[in-house]
Amino acid sequence: MEVKNNKLYFNNISAENLAKKYGTPLYVYEAATIWERYHSLVDHIQYPHLKVHYAAKANANPAILKIIKDLGGGIEAVSRGKIELALKAGFKPSQIIYTCNGAEVDELKYIIKKGIRINIDSLDQLETWGKLNPNSNVSLRLNLDIGAGSHIYITTGGQKSKFGIHISNIKDAKKIAQKYNLTIIGIHQHIGSDVLNPQVFMKAIKALMKVSQHFGDLESINFGGGFGVPYKPEQKPLDTKKFAQFFDKALNKFVKEYGKELDVLIEPGRYLVAESGTLLTTVTDIKSNPSRTFVSTNTGMNHLIRQAMYFAYQKISNASKVKGTKKKVTVVGNICESADMFAEDRTITSPKKGDILAIHDSGAYGYTMSSFYNARVRPAEVLIDKGQP
Repeated sequence: MEVKNNKLYFNNISAENLAKKYGTPLYVYEAATIWERYHSLVDHIQYPHLKVHYAAKANANPAILKIIKDLGGGIEAVSRGKIELALKAGFKPSQIIYTCNGAEVDELKYIIKKGIRINIDSLDQLETWGKLNPNSNVSLRLNLDIGAGSHIYITTGGQKSKFGIHISNIKDAKKIAQKYNLTIIGIHQHIGSDVLNPQVFMKAIKALMKVSQHFGDLESINFGGGFGVPYKPEQKPLDTKKFAQFFDKALNKFVKEYGKELDVLIEPGRYLVAESGTLLTTVTDIKSNPSRTFVSTNTGMNHLIRQAMYFAYQKISNASKVKGTKKKVTVVGNICESADMFAEDRTITSPKKGDILAIHDSGAYGYTMSSFYNARVRPAEVLIDKGQP
């Protein structure tokens, strides 16, 4: 993404031309950004048995899944639907991990039939799995009372979280495994999403390493995802080099204490795709009252719900006129809800009807969380790869 002639471009194609060709609202993804983020995270880590499983819930567009496959990554899926999308994109069952949450029996049977590795989320699910598939290998998702994230709704650890087998129930989990002759070959955790502080990750990583001593047959240890991106201007990007230094040091110590080298898994989602995506929308109306100016667009919370759900901040720019006279405006959507707002009292280049606005960093939890609310159709998606859509 760059600015040419005061307009926003994706490589050699302007946002306005993309909007003219495909219409708006329109999600635009840049393949080069996904490649850059993948390598910026992975290339610094020296541990030889690292495996990356992309958290596909962030964005399961088939073209993006194929990029992850080309990069050598696997998939972390949270539903049968995500598994089927991964299989269609060319991933083998051995490249997919399923992390269940309240899974139904039929879904567990599907996982067993496909031979996909599972992270069991509760004692009840472990019991069900044992009845369905005794004498098998399993991994456990653990809740170690450590949670983090940019909003309470994306914090996935701690006693207020619904996720994982709590640390206090480990003995019970081992008893159930023994009852059905299950071998616990992996442990998994996920503390939350959109974390930018390497120290937070290291606290959770060390906690899982410590717990691993309770399990003697491990083949892998999965530290989950949660790697964040700097949505706000004052935020700094995750220091992946510093994280990798901490990570490698901790891993080297861990394998000596455990007695063998294990596969080490991470599950980045948002980090790989958020900054690759931009939601383009057309200004449809402008109106003012004594306190503010509203800029209406032809998209809404049905297409990008992060602000309405998490009070999330995302950069917005005028793609038709990047620089110029600034104006403080409130950017809203076309959905009949007061929560349908993208930015409140935000200063951008003064827009006019017909201008194309760009809502940046929309590649994660954008289209994938979209809906048909108000009977408004979902937007189109286009991937820019090697300068071509």
